[in-house]
Amino acid sequence: MTVSADPVEHVELRSGAYADSVALLQVSKDVARIDGVLAAQVAMATELNIDVIQGMGFSVPEATGNDMIVALRLTSSDRIEAALAAVDRAIEASRRQPSGAAGEVAEPPRTTGRGLSITRAGLALVSVPGPSATVEAMDALEAGQDVMIFSDNVPLAEEVALKNYAAKQDLLVMGPDCGTAVVEGVGLGFANTVRPGPVGIVAASGTGCQQLLALLDYAEVGVSAALGVGGRDLSAGVRGTSTLHAMRRLDEDPDTELIVVVSKPPAKEVAKDLQKYAESLSTPVEFALLGDGQPDLTQAAERIVAALGREAGQWPVWGEASGGRGGRLRGLFAGGTLCDESMLLARSALGPVWSNIPLNEDRRLDSSLDAGGTVMIDFGSDEMTQGRPHPMIEPTIRLQHLRRVSADPEVGCVLLDVVLGRGADADPAATIAPAIREAISAAREGGRELAIVVSCIGTSGDPQGLDRQARALADAGAEVHLSNAQATRRAISLIEGV
Repeated sequence: MTVSADPVEHVELRSGAYADSVALLQVSKDVARIDGVLAAQVAMATELNIDVIQGMGFSVPEATGNDMIVALRLTSSDRIEAALAAVDRAIEASRRQPSGAAGEVAEPPRTTGRGLSITRAGLALVSVPGPSATVEAMDALEAGQDVMIFSDNVPLAEEVALKNYAAKQDLLVMGPDCGTAVVEGVGLGFANTVRPGPVGIVAASGTGCQQLLALLDYAEVGVSAALGVGGRDLSAGVRGTSTLHAMRRLDEDPDTELIVVVSKPPAKEVAKDLQKYAESLSTPVEFALLGDGQPDLTQAAERIVAALGREAGQWPVWGEASGGRGGRLRGLFAGGTLCDESMLLARSALGPVWSNIPLNEDRRLDSSLDAGGTVMIDFGSDEMTQGRPHPMIEPTIRLQHLRRVSADPEVGCVLLDVVLGRGADADPAATIAPAIREAISAAREGGRELAIVVSCIGTSGDPQGLDRQARALADAGAEVHLSNAQATRRAISLIEGV
C-alpha cells in the first residue's frame, strides 16, 4: 500500500439520510478499523456533532439537521472508495431487521402498542429522540404497561401529563431521562451488575443510583430492585408522582427490607412530602437526598449498610495522584448527580462553583464552558446530548475538553467520573487512560504538575471489570476511587495543598 506524505481527508453530506446516533457511533468505530483509515466520524449534522467533527480537524460544509456527515481521514486517496463502501455496509447492517420464521425479513411492529400486543412484556422501554418519546410512552400506558423512558429532552409539561395519567391507571412511569433501573433482576439502561438482596432503591437520578449500587455491592449488600423515576421527578413541577408510586410498590414487595430514595437536590416541599409518606409505610425508608447539610452518597451508603447490621469497611483506592498542589479545580463529568455531589462538596470548601447545571443560577457557564475559579461540567446534560450519544457511551467531547483544560496553566487538578455498566462504553479505559496520560505529560512539558483524580463507578460483575478499569486508569497516572465523594475530597485537598 502506498502511503502519501500527508493524510487525505474526505468529507461528504448525505442529505435526507438518517440513522440513530448510537448506530452511527458503531458505524464510526467499524470504519475506523478499516486498513488505511486514520479517523472516521459518521454522524447526523447536529450543532454538537459538527463541533466535534471540526474539533477533529475536519472542514465541514454548511449542513442542516437532515444531513448525515461522513468524515474520513485516510493514508492515501486510493483508500476513499473502499472506506465509503465500508460506511455503506456498516449503515446497512445497522438497519437490518431480524428474520421471520420462514427466513424472510420480519415486518416489525409500527407502534409501541402493537409491539406490546404480540409480546408478554410487562414493561416498555422507550429510547427515541425526546420529541417523539411522549407518544410512544402514552401508547404503552394505554396498553396497560409500565414504561421506562430512557429518552431525554422531553418537555416538562409532557412528563407531568404522562405521570398523572399513569397514576390514575396504577402504572409506573420511570423517567424521562431514566438512565438506570433494575427490575426483576434485569438491569436496564446503564445498570450495574449487582447481587440480589434486601435493598430497594427509588432513584431520581441515574448515576446517583449507580453510585449506591456500586458501593452496596462492594459491601456485599444486594438489591431487590432499583426503580428510576427521572431527574425531575422531585422538582416542584412534578412533585414526586413516580417516586411515591415506586415507594408503595417496594413497600408491597416481600423481598424488600429497606427502601432507599436517592436524588440530586430536590424541591424542599417535595422532600417533606416524601418523608411524611415514608412514615405511613411498613418498610423502613432511608433518604439519600443531596443538598446543603445533607449526607453525601457515600455517607448514605455507609448508613444503609449499618442499618442492615453490617460494616462497610474501607472503600478502595487505586494509584496516587502525582504533584498537583494548588491551582484551580476542573470537574468533567458524565453523571449529573455525581457532578451535583462534587459541586456541593467543593462549594463548602473552595467557594462558588461554576457549571452548566449550577447550584445557583448566577454561576451558570456560558457557551465557552469556562470561568475563573472552580468549574464543573456535566457532559450528560440535555443540551450536551442533543443529537449525539451520552458521554458514558461516546467520550469524544469530554476528552477534547480534558485536553483543553490540561493546557491551562491555572488548572492544578482535574476530577473525572468513569461509569461502568452494561449500557456504557465496553472499555472506557481504552480511550480515557491514554487521554489522562497525554494530559499529565502535556502539563509537565509546560513546566507544571497536573493531578487527575477519578471516581470509577462500577462492580466486579460489570462486563468492563471494575478492578481492570481502575488499574488501567491508575497506571496512566490518575488516582482512582470507588467513591465519588471520596475522590472529590481528595481533589479538594490537592487544590488546598494539604
